[in-house]
Amino acid sequence: MILEEKYTLSNGVEIPKIGLGTWFVNGDEAVNIVKEATKAGYRHIDSAQAYQNEEEMGKGIRESGVDREELFITTKLAAEIKSYDEAVKSIDESLEKLGLEYIDLMIIHSPKPWKDFQGEERFFEGNLEAWKALEEAYEAGKLKAIGVSNFEKEDLQNILDNGTIKPMVNQVLAHISNTPFELIEFCEENEILVEAYSPIGHGELLGADDLEEMADKYDVSVPQLCVRYDLQLGLLPLPKTSNPEHMKSNAAVDFEISEEDMATLKNRKPIEDYGESSKFPVFAKG
Repeated sequence: MILEEKYTLSNGVEIPKIGLGTWFVNGDEAVNIVKEATKAGYRHIDSAQAYQNEEEMGKGIRESGVDREELFITTKLAAEIKSYDEAVKSIDESLEKLGLEYIDLMIIHSPKPWKDFQGEERFFEGNLEAWKALEEAYEAGKLKAIGVSNFEKEDLQNILDNGTIKPMVNQVLAHISNTPFELIEFCEENEILVEAYSPIGHGELLGADDLEEMADKYDVSVPQLCVRYDLQLGLLPLPKTSNPEHMKSNAAVDFEISEEDMATLKNRKPIEDYGESSKFPVFAKG
């Protein structure tokens, strides 16, 4: 069962191969999503300061009945935090809101503040300051692993060249029709695991005739095909749903996509427009 399988990060920490995304999940729904996910067998939950659901995530963890040591909890340092002092304060705030003695993985949400995401400024110095705070929290045992999100090669190189500890994870948009192969290769060369958010293209891949046809061939759904695609690339998919049946389905991916079909999926025409979601920086990029 794929939910029981794990990758090993560069520091030896094990991380479940599939995680549950929680973007846009708040209040009681956020508490329930953790409880339902753990019932379905998930042990890896992905949150963020920007999602404003850390307190609810923590409550869900406590009410899940699952031992803390069995769970892998991720949160993200807000993209706007680009100073050491702010980062130190913010890391401790996340620990307090989650109600945890340690966080399994904490990552910088973006190399640029969201309002500057399309800009030329790369915030190299600010990222190094935030990274230093993460390094110190890691050394102190507050964080079991540290990483980044939405970082391009130049942003990663800045950390690799000037940091003390190299990132263990880079969480990026990676799905059928939008797979950053060069970035993935660069991360692999530097022992950085790539996590794939929005593995189903933020819903844009649902209903695509060619994907429906291929999924039928394997007797699976399009979301299952999408999750399996990321796994076969060695990525860690983070499908997001609050539907318990979809949670189970998204993780029922113990099948193999053929090399020929993988080649077809790798070369599928890129998604040019994410519809209403294009207003968000990560989907407007390009």
